[in-house]
Amino acid sequence: MNSIAKYIDNALALREPQQESLEKFSQLTEILSLEKNADLAAELAKAQKIFPKLTSFERSFPSVCFALATGIGKTRLMGACIAYLNYAKGIKNFFVIAPNLTIYKKLTDDLGNPGNPKYVFHGLDKFSKPVRIISGDNYKNFNASRTDEIIINVFNIAKLYSDSKTAQIKKLNEVLGESYFSYLQSLSDLCIFMDESHHYRAEKSFDVINELQPVLGVELTATPQIQRGAKKILFQNIICNYSLKDALDDEKFVKVPAVCTRENFNPAEYSPEQLDREKLIDGIRLHERIKIALEIYARENFLRIVKPFVLVVAKDTTHSKSLLEFIKSEKFFGGRYADKVLEINSAQRGAEKDSNIEMLLSLEKPDNQIEIVIHVNMLKEGWDVTNLYTIVPLRSSISETLTEQTIGRGLRLPYGERTGVEEIDRLSIVSHDKYEEIVKIAKDPNSLVKKIYNIADAPSSEVFKLATAYEVKAKSAINDLKKILPEEVAGFVAEQSAFAVEDFNSRAKTFGAIQSADVQKSLTDLVVDKTAKRFRQKNLECGEISNAVERTVKICADTLTENIIPIPTIRVYPVKIFKRDFEPFDLDTKNICWQPAEENLRGVELFSGKTFRYKIDSTNALDEDELTNAIVNRLSNYADIDYSDCGELLYSLVGDAKKFFKSYLSEKDAVKVLRERQVSLAEEIYRQLEENLFSTEKFSSAVEVIPASKILPSFAEKIFADKIYNLSDAIQPVEVPKKIFGHFRKSCNAFCKFDSDSERTFAKILEDDDFVLKWLRPSANQFNICYDAKNFRRYEPDFVVETADKIFMAEVKRLGEINNLEVQAKAQAAQNFCETATSYNLSNGGKVWEYILLPHSEIHLNSTLRFLAKSNNF
Repeated sequence: MNSIAKYIDNALALREPQQESLEKFSQLTEILSLEKNADLAAELAKAQKIFPKLTSFERSFPSVCFALATGIGKTRLMGACIAYLNYAKGIKNFFVIAPNLTIYKKLTDDLGNPGNPKYVFHGLDKFSKPVRIISGDNYKNFNASRTDEIIINVFNIAKLYSDSKTAQIKKLNEVLGESYFSYLQSLSDLCIFMDESHHYRAEKSFDVINELQPVLGVELTATPQIQRGAKKILFQNIICNYSLKDALDDEKFVKVPAVCTRENFNPAEYSPEQLDREKLIDGIRLHERIKIALEIYARENFLRIVKPFVLVVAKDTTHSKSLLEFIKSEKFFGGRYADKVLEINSAQRGAEKDSNIEMLLSLEKPDNQIEIVIHVNMLKEGWDVTNLYTIVPLRSSISETLTEQTIGRGLRLPYGERTGVEEIDRLSIVSHDKYEEIVKIAKDPNSLVKKIYNIADAPSSEVFKLATAYEVKAKSAINDLKKILPEEVAGFVAEQSAFAVEDFNSRAKTFGAIQSADVQKSLTDLVVDKTAKRFRQKNLECGEISNAVERTVKICADTLTENIIPIPTIRVYPVKIFKRDFEPFDLDTKNICWQPAEENLRGVELFSGKTFRYKIDSTNALDEDELTNAIVNRLSNYADIDYSDCGELLYSLVGDAKKFFKSYLSEKDAVKVLRERQVSLAEEIYRQLEENLFSTEKFSSAVEVIPASKILPSFAEKIFADKIYNLSDAIQPVEVPKKIFGHFRKSCNAFCKFDSDSERTFAKILEDDDFVLKWLRPSANQFNICYDAKNFRRYEPDFVVETADKIFMAEVKRLGEINNLEVQAKAQAAQNFCETATSYNLSNGGKVWEYILLPHSEIHLNSTLRFLAKSNNF
């Protein structure tokens, strides 16, 4: 490290990862020319002498990436690099890009406000006087008369192309005599810093940044990769990488993420609402422990007291409001958190939203009383807090739980480094229902806590997201939207247009109604209205949106018509009709002598696998009456129990159970057993009800028709591009079920699997037959055809094929299985479906349906569908 870098390192008290990054940055800037329009190939060759794994600058100017884990201090590193360029190279003009308004405001304050505790230039003599900050809010008043000052431009990326025709920044500035954008382009020493740089890899971002023609670019991100569909592409210009795994290895700079559950807890015994409550209660139990531990540590070490808070991740705004109501109620810790909870979501507007965001941004301040934050998809990058210690993800997927957006918000340490006290160096995630799955996934080398971004890795083969042919083709057909609208708006318009078209089609009485001009105008108006409401701040011209949506709806309608088969949802199912009578009886309790579980919280650190345990005091989320009602409600949900006939008996039987529990347990423990075993108790009561049942029964059938249904993907797997086969590829028959096929012309599936080589051959026949318009390999859930009345077993046909005048449901079977009783039962059920579908279609302008059962011995590459249908119809 040279003397200038050492001076900056000492003045800013950089951490080791930041020191290493600054040293590499100083080495890079010593060999680059830092001149406008430099020879990019020559600059790259010079850089590769020091950084041989650097394969591309990836832009039209030299640009390198520092990949540092969340919580390590990317903003301070940015300040160190700006300072180095000024001290060592005399550079005075900098342009800092933020991906959103939250980060934009944070960067403006961190780079330009010496009164801010997080001001990044504290201790540097040249920066003792505040630098001049030019932002998206004041650039129109810029005067370039002073040439001796350091200028840092801070802009939200949207400001660079906020207007779909010409960004405001590109319009004439009368003071400058040119646009501010042109002024920036003319600077001979402009250096660009891209915070959260994975946001600036889209085509429009690339173009507008390249237009600025800087002498150097510096990218900072915790996730140096971009997602294109299901494909992840690693940056090729990383020169320093410090992942979360590295940070966890170093045991210094971030909290240790851990997942917690309650010992001997069975989530299956609880309804979703009850499970939410139990997780919330245990989250607060953890919170109260850590609050005490933090206060003790602070007092013993003469440090400021840190007030922790809990982050609750809600499913949606309705869910969020129900959680808020529960937390504010007396049932939740006696109501003592009623004035300490904050709900924040995207539906909030105006003063309410501003007030909530202000409280959110001041959570670290001692006078902020909030201890619980409920959010719905609002808290992502740019929200930097050090006092988040407990996360309670409710009804979220495992992938959503284990992401930088969720865990990353809680990794920062309030005192800068770990304290050595395990309990207050830990971030706890409460997840009773997904505990084992999270622990298992965390062990995967590609999980958040294990992943290393290997700079030497070549881009992996493309991975496709499973989709129908309609989704794939519609997405491809509307890519030109990005040339008309801002990328975020274009994505929204595309998504909403495709959904509107598909939703209308699923409800239409006749297939093809989507082609009506009136229908398309109605859908266009709907999407335009949604877009205008969603992006009201982007100053978009309504006519421009309307024209783009109109074209997109037309493309989606045409693509849908061409790439799906109109399949009505027809449910032909048996109905078992009972006349039930229950003899009154007392509950037999010999099988329910249960004991309450000890309410310990058990946890495991996701990185090291180290386990820990806390003893907790019992606090029930539900009282005895609520539990009784919940158990009776579960019993009432059984299809063959009519509450109106036997409600009194149900309450009596639950009462027998409670009386029995209280005969050998305390009142408190009896209620605990009732809570922990509510599903098991309901199942036992139901079993005994069945033993005391007197009934007469008979079967009848019912038919329900819904005009059309969405085409579903036929299987669920990740698909790598180099593992997709053609139907004609030379594959041994025994290997066919293991392969994934694609590259179809007529299939409504983007990808298919086949159970046998005969099925693959039949698919090839359909592709080659001029008689066939479209074909489909249905998803297991595409049809709801019951063929076994007693056991309610469903039939899943192999193929659906559309021709000019018919739609065929086709089944391929081995010759020896054709007369099998089960095969014949399925065929009869399918025939019933086809008859019902035909009757419906003939009344609504649709086609005749026909079922064909095909022995494998008849299927050859030279066969035609017309011949097979005539020879083998059921």
